[in-house]
Amino acid sequence: MEFVFVVPREEIFPDFYPHGLLPFGGGIERESFEKTALERGFFVERDHAERSPGLQQIIPYGVVSCGEEILVVKRLKKGGEARLHDKLSIGIGGHINPIDAEKDDLDLFTAATLRELEEELFIDGTYTTKAVGVLNDDSNPVGAVHVGLVQIVQVRGAVRIREQDQLEGSFHTTAQLTETLEAGGNFETWSQLLIDRLGELHPHPVTTLT
Repeated sequence: MEFVFVVPREEIFPDFYPHGLLPFGGGIERESFEKTALERGFFVERDHAERSPGLQQIIPYGVVSCGEEILVVKRLKKGGEARLHDKLSIGIGGHINPIDAEKDDLDLFTAATLRELEEELFIDGTYTTKAVGVLNDDSNPVGAVHVGLVQIVQVRGAVRIREQDQLEGSFHTTAQLTETLEAGGNFETWSQLLIDRLGELHPHPVTTLT
């Protein structure tokens, strides 16, 4: 039985429900969001959370940025979330679990972000993470019960996929991603919403997928 971290919707969106990316500093502050989530959030059974739109599951969603390129993954049918099979994604992430609260030297969100990166990728080098905003989309059943905590993951080194039975990966420029999206590329909704905002990412050192 899996337990996931949730926050009541009215606690994190007391005034309005945003659509798309809400950058920190543009109507919401990172410190305020994280403080509210930590004070009001709790762990519940995932099955219950998936049926409760009044509870928002916080999902660290890491965009792996390498120079002018962004890591794109395809979620294969052996992956855990059937609703995302065969979808393209520019985000690495997943639910926050109780194990993340056991990291005394890290806050809950950082611990979950690092765990997800280590579970899905091999990174031969160094990287940093920076939370840049909140991503919300109520237009579909998956989005209605999840809120993304968008992270920019700046990598200096080489990256390859760890879970090769669940993911395929390659790097693409922002222009290539835009072209693929406009041509009908099968991106998950969160990635569709973020691709239009990739110009806001600052440049990072180039890496390669091996």
